[in-house]
Amino acid sequence: MTHKSDVRERVFSELRKVAHPDSRFHFDFGEFIADFQGSSAATDRLMAHRHYRDAKCLFITPDNCLEELRYRALCEGKLVLLTTYSIKRGFWLLDPARIPPDRLLYASTLDGMERHAVPMTLQDIRERLPRLDYMVTGTGAINEQGVRFGKGHGFFDAEWGMLFRIGKISAETPAAALVHDCQVLSETLYPEVFDTVADVIFTPTRTIEVDRPHKPTCGILWDLLDPHMFDTIPPLQELRRIEAALSPMA
Repeated sequence: MTHKSDVRERVFSELRKVAHPDSRFHFDFGEFIADFQGSSAATDRLMAHRHYRDAKCLFITPDNCLEELRYRALCEGKLVLLTTYSIKRGFWLLDPARIPPDRLLYASTLDGMERHAVPMTLQDIRERLPRLDYMVTGTGAINEQGVRFGKGHGFFDAEWGMLFRIGKISAETPAAALVHDCQVLSETLYPEVFDTVADVIFTPTRTIEVDRPHKPTCGILWDLLDPHMFDTIPPLQELRRIEAALSPMA
């Protein structure tokens, strides 16, 4: 954890030079994933990639740097599953067929999402959604082998674990990270068993393909889960109930 903190401090110092402040958290990168100069170019790269072109149903994190991607995906008619900030209000589905075209931009924001999206329990996702084709996230720092260091809360890895456990993604589901060039590290980092390594990294100037990225298949490791996360994140509580009722899960 000390090493991760050192990495974050070094990267965040550079990121501050190119990041856009958040209206609530300013430059506190421990509380949000920032948008940055050149994010539109990184978004263009992501949307030109085969993983995105082939996807019809995507999970996109609520990070600031992915707002344009959420909007453009909706404009292209793709289903977008996402969570609220810190997952505390769960999963939501943005279906462009149910949103007026002039509200798609607003719907892609955190404030607009809950006005135009449909809340989804894990059971809803399991029964009503197709398998997810793509998982996209921002992050705090990442190396060229796709090992991510986020804000330190572990939200994306928890989201991966939950969606994996209910059968909506698999070890073959591609994951992408969209970041600024200054967030990409050349040093060796080592993922934990529950860390989701990115298949591909998109920056304003580079597309970095990762060879054989590690994808966790352990679901949620309850013994290692922070009790505060369990107490404050309803989907984790729901998953625990599902696992208790359907063990082993079909």
